[in-house]
Amino acid sequence: MAPVLPNTSPVIELVDIARFYTMGDERIAALDGVGFAVNQGEMVAIVGSSGSGKSTLLNILGLLDTPSRGVYRLDGRDVQNVSDDERAHARNHKIGFVFQSFQLLHRATAIKNVALPLTYRSTPRRERVEKAKQALIRVGLEKRMDHKPFQLSGGQRQRTAIARALVTQPSLLLCDEPTGNLDSSTATEIMNLFHALHAEGNTIVIVTHEPTIAAKCPRAIRIADGKVIADGPGEEVAYLAIPRREAS
Repeated sequence: MAPVLPNTSPVIELVDIARFYTMGDERIAALDGVGFAVNQGEMVAIVGSSGSGKSTLLNILGLLDTPSRGVYRLDGRDVQNVSDDERAHARNHKIGFVFQSFQLLHRATAIKNVALPLTYRSTPRRERVEKAKQALIRVGLEKRMDHKPFQLSGGQRQRTAIARALVTQPSLLLCDEPTGNLDSSTATEIMNLFHALHAEGNTIVIVTHEPTIAAKCPRAIRIADGKVIADGPGEEVAYLAIPRREAS
């Protein structure tokens, strides 16, 4: 396990997390016995190939799915058995999402896209506009605030999406393949931005299938066949060989 950072508290705690699905007469374990913690201020990659269980894990971390077994604590609170309204509240207040496909409103300007999560909080218009401006400045888009997504490059659209995730000042920035639709140069720019945000004290979890992205994170957790098979420095974990399943 990665060393516990001094003077920090866990943002994420997973204990013996399992997620089972039933297909006909067969029970399939998408996750089975997953456990780890992510401390405040850490930057962690969760890396695995297609079918490894990382997407299921992402959905559980993002409160979009519930585990079949185990405990998930977000900011110290047990969240897997709360009501739908409480889950929605936690998503809006505790988690900032960054998606591979950006998920921007095509007809809205960058500033309106970034301000959107604050609308769901009933934040007064003047306050949400000011906070959206500051978030866009933070990601280097102070000259693109009034541009719509089709007027932005792929990297600028992802920066807009990151600003939208940051505008609520979440406990956790949860990123789903955030460089997947970007060329290598732009992907490097976005990872540099994540490192800058990490240096400011943000807690960042990046779910990816790309070892090159995981290697750029201080810590990486490798998932295979629904289990954690490695947890340590990104450069060491990213390129580990995945054990083959024994033939049954």
